[in-house]
Amino acid sequence: MTKYMDYMISSRPLRTFNSIVDSSKLKVKSLIVINGGHLPGRTLQRVDAIFNDWAFVVITEGTGYYQVNDGMRQRVEAGTWFCLFPGAVFNYGPDDNGYWDEYYFTVQGERVNEWLENWLSSPALTHKATVDGALFHKMEMMFMFIESGVPSNLDRASMMLESFLYELVAGSDGKEEGAPKTFVLKVIEDISKSLYLPLEPEEMANKHHISLSTLRRIIHEYSGYPLNEFIHRLKAAEARNILLNTEMTVKEIGELLGYKDTFYFSRVFKKITGVSPKSYRDRGGQ
Repeated sequence: MTKYMDYMISSRPLRTFNSIVDSSKLKVKSLIVINGGHLPGRTLQRVDAIFNDWAFVVITEGTGYYQVNDGMRQRVEAGTWFCLFPGAVFNYGPDDNGYWDEYYFTVQGERVNEWLENWLSSPALTHKATVDGALFHKMEMMFMFIESGVPSNLDRASMMLESFLYELVAGSDGKEEGAPKTFVLKVIEDISKSLYLPLEPEEMANKHHISLSTLRRIIHEYSGYPLNEFIHRLKAAEARNILLNTEMTVKEIGELLGYKDTFYFSRVFKKITGVSPKSYRDRGGQ
């Protein structure tokens, strides 16, 4: 298999998240997310590429193309998503002298066959998605779960990916508003959209007509983290994006995300990521 160095894929720092969980400890064995990644500013094109596993790719910026076997060369632009799968040959990538921003998730498991039989039709075609804050936060949450190294969180990533893809399929059919969303997912989506707002947990609970204790319970049951830590982790994921893709200072990023004390923000970030914000930026996210 051809190996590509980071600089061959993009001039910008890449983020990859690989599962390090012993599969025997997973409760969900019919679907396992084995890795995911964010390739900003990708310029590399793939020719006659063959894959051993299923992968789902979302393009959030830029333009390019996607072709399966000798089929039609399909147009790709921001908001396009497509599949990569075994048993086919793929040609895809950004336009010549162009780029695209790519998010991907690779999976293993027999559950994909159930998707194909029931709702994942036309896997060799491109589809459309709405690129907004909710889309980014869902993908970042899955990255967070994959990276945690906790078996229950990898199970959550798998179930979240299934829900995420189902909503993408429903949106592709023009039925996005009717796509089934559980109450818990709606609450989590709302929290994810509120990272830049001075919204207190009590206000969030009141907004959804539940008690604060109920809010804490459903977040802990879903994510495995206490409410405050869950919010800190979402903000740390957002901070990582900002650190790699802007020139904002650590103080400015902390204030943007609601941390009035820069030192406290740095401590929280280091506790979650293992490095300080400055070191994370200096190392290009590594």
